Amino acid sequence: NIFKKIRGIVEESVTGVHRLYQLSKAGKLCVPAMNVNDSVTKQKFDNLYCCRESILDGLKRTTDVMFGGKQVVVCGYGEVGKGCCAALKALGAIVYVTEIDPICALQACMDGFRVVKLSEVIRQVDVVITCTGNKNVVTREHLDRMKNSCIVCNMGHSNTEIDVTSLRTPELTWERVRSQVDHVIWPDGKRVVLLAEGRLLNLSCSTVPTFVLSITATTQALALIELYNAPEGRYKQDVYLLPKKMALPLGCLMVNQRY
Repeated sequence: NIFKKIRGIVEESVTGVHRLYQLSKAGKLCVPAMNVNDSVTKQKFDNLYCCRESILDGLKRTTDVMFGGKQVVVCGYGEVGKGCCAALKALGAIVYVTEIDPICALQACMDGFRVVKLSEVIRQVDVVITCTGNKNVVTREHLDRMKNSCIVCNMGHSNTEIDVTSLRTPELTWERVRSQVDHVIWPDGKRVVLLAEGRLLNLSCSTVPTFVLSITATTQALALIELYNAPEGRYKQDVYLLPKKMALPLGCLMVNQRY
């Protein structure tokens, strides 16, 4: 009954948008829905610039590690991966990228990063960051081969990119050293530093720049206004991407506000 009073839904998370598409495909979506997650403002600003700052904030708060000279592998070179790589490179880290999309892999090369397979560098890197949106990017086999004190964290999606479940076995010991920081200890004494138990680092361990969030919030507001004011019949019971032309005034507004 509640859906009879609702004109539309606006969703900005990857998980939420995925669920909406599932409902639409199954014919169970009762109202029009606007996909803000894939809008140009969310992808270009929230995913790139927000993650570029929050990755460093999260890592510094949890580990206090100096990143100059550290070897880091970033799994995924989408907008989130680009932001993470740029931030770490600026601090003097040696950054590797794993990427299955040839176009994104070529972008990583053109940006000065070495594209590798995770298995090629897993023994030598000091930090592993996942930014893919896929499941089990870092497997138990990868974790077994990591060096002592390797830091592992997720900036991508949910808590499934790192196979944390495989670490909850009798032969491994978990030691909570501070909030959101666990040392997983192997029988030979090796430790892997797991942040936020594999959940999103920037949501669990750091702050997020409010200016960037205001862009995303304004995008959602524009989507709500569009759904509310749309004439009857314009939007069916399906998922729609926010038109780019609606984001252009937002860009002008934010530039004027910022500068």
